Amino acid sequence: MIPAELEPLETPIKANSLSIPNAQEGLKHYFDQIRKFPMLDAEEEFMLAKRWKEHQDRKAAEKLISSHLRLVAKVAAGYKGYGLPMADLIAEGNVGLMRAVDKFDPDKGFRLSTYAMWWIRATIQDYVLHSWSLVKIGTTAAQKKLFFNLRRMKGELEDKSDFLSADSIALIAEDLNVSTNEVIEMNKRMQSGGDSSLNSPLNAGSLDEWQDWLVDESPNQEDFVISKGESQVKNALLHKALQSLDPREAKIIHHRRLLEDPKSLEELAQDLKISRERVRQIETRAFEKLQRAVKSGAIQLRIGGETGRG
Repeated sequence: MIPAELEPLETPIKANSLSIPNAQEGLKHYFDQIRKFPMLDAEEEFMLAKRWKEHQDRKAAEKLISSHLRLVAKVAAGYKGYGLPMADLIAEGNVGLMRAVDKFDPDKGFRLSTYAMWWIRATIQDYVLHSWSLVKIGTTAAQKKLFFNLRRMKGELEDKSDFLSADSIALIAEDLNVSTNEVIEMNKRMQSGGDSSLNSPLNAGSLDEWQDWLVDESPNQEDFVISKGESQVKNALLHKALQSLDPREAKIIHHRRLLEDPKSLEELAQDLKISRERVRQIETRAFEKLQRAVKSGAIQLRIGGETGRG
């Protein structure tokens, strides 16, 4: 059974040591390349897997991996709707495939594709959960299951409305072992609808348009000054917290979290001459360190303010 959230495991099979295409070099070229690798029959797959398992034959591992790259691309395509680069989804899925090849036991009688499917999905889902801001509430296995299954279940229940019916909410909550409030909250976060014209009527037969009911929500001058002051404090806290990182951690955080067009794991791995998995580990550790430093700075600032007022 593959865990819902993978630990950042290392595998003796490294992508940069294999002669396989790289999705970061262009998707069209990548897809053209992976179609050239032949599918393996059961006997050939078994023999290659035995050679890797018993003799660590890298050529055998490479052939097993290359013959299943199309499987990874197919699985990754199912996660395009989460707003993440397809090349990164494929790269993550390939990491899962390499882990699957490393751990595959051909003597158990299963085909590699059956076993690898779980690892590919798990690594891609783990990447989505750690990269997509909408899913920060997905802290439990049940919530993650809700995130990845809500759309499908709404379709099965034929509930197309933005706001789920009470019966649909109850059925989804029971099936996925989450609270009804979690279903409601997740559905709100995942709603997406088309743009509507401000000149459209409020309802059928109405002469009133939506624009007639728009409220000026811009802050008054006092609110603006307060907001600007808070923003300056937050920026100062972040700047100070960044100083707690070592140069490599700061560089990874800057390029992965602070730029409008962040770099991919693969780009940073090549730049720093380390593995993608190592970049991910450093990013996770550095972000946690940054959060602790910001919280500590905020607490100190609050204590200082209370002391000053006293």
